[in-house]
Amino acid sequence: MIDSSSRSFQPIEEVELEEAEEEAEKGALPNDLVSELLLGMRLSGIQYRRIQAAPPFGIGGFGASPGWAHFHFIARGPVYLRSPGGAVHRLEVGDAVLLPRGGPHELLSSPEQSASRDIASFVAAPLCKAVSAVRNGSPEVCQESGAVIFSGCMEFDLGGMHPLVGLMPEVMRVDTLQDRHPEILPILQAMEREAQAERAGFASILSRLADVVSACIVRGWVECGCGDASGWVEALRDPRLGRVIAAMHREPGRHWTVAELAKQMGSSRSVFAERFLTVTGLTPHRYMTELRMRLATQWIGRDRQPIDAVAQRLGYGSQAAFSRAYKRITGRSPGAVRAEGHHREGPRA
Repeated sequence: MIDSSSRSFQPIEEVELEEAEEEAEKGALPNDLVSELLLGMRLSGIQYRRIQAAPPFGIGGFGASPGWAHFHFIARGPVYLRSPGGAVHRLEVGDAVLLPRGGPHELLSSPEQSASRDIASFVAAPLCKAVSAVRNGSPEVCQESGAVIFSGCMEFDLGGMHPLVGLMPEVMRVDTLQDRHPEILPILQAMEREAQAERAGFASILSRLADVVSACIVRGWVECGCGDASGWVEALRDPRLGRVIAAMHREPGRHWTVAELAKQMGSSRSVFAERFLTVTGLTPHRYMTELRMRLATQWIGRDRQPIDAVAQRLGYGSQAAFSRAYKRITGRSPGAVRAEGHHREGPRA
């Protein structure tokens, strides 16, 4: 009885630390850090296609424009995905995959299919503003036995945590999440119904569901501890160091000193600095600087915030000081990034 109740007399801070350490040992990230990771996530489709393909078929050209994520949902199959790295994945009806970094890949009727046709070469019939229909084969065969695939090309941004994208698997499958997150199944079933029935407004509904499923895939991967990712993800699994990184992301405009960050970790300055550099590969100052520049790029280029407001938000005394720092780190001026964001176009495929 004494052992079971002794925990209640511990200081709250010690109890919370023990719980965080237990969670870290399981390989999962604490919930507050998951929230920090996902807070800045933007995943929105730019271009969608409903593809009907009669076997045998091979459709390629996906990922021809770098820097865009790709999503595929199988409403009728099976379909085989040949990944950028050459691995072949069998996708059944109801399967969805996200390629967070895009890259050249193909959709095939069989794993032996070698030839493929560029998706951009098909005549696309508009279904709504961002969705078009593509058919490979005769309408009769496609209707009876062809595969039905809903594909999306997406802008994927994790805000200040954007380096995490480079640590993700090249192919992220939704079927790895269904046991842990059964709530995603009704969404997949709704996608299958919409893709097959072609009711009024189905294309627009499918595009929104695709965005939701893609975000769920990313969230599930993060909640499961980011797979085998290393580096600063390991820092997030360390409850004390993770607390420091979460604080830096919450207040990127604060002038953090090594002493303040070490206090967040509960250690000496030398122990903290050595641990931070070992795990992340960066000094705290360099990490903070790169974080600010990534956020600045997002706020100026995508969110269209005024440059002087961004400079103030990130703790710079003047717009000129911020502009000098930004150009030194990124090689571009804030004004050029703002202009680039204004004229940015979607991918070719």
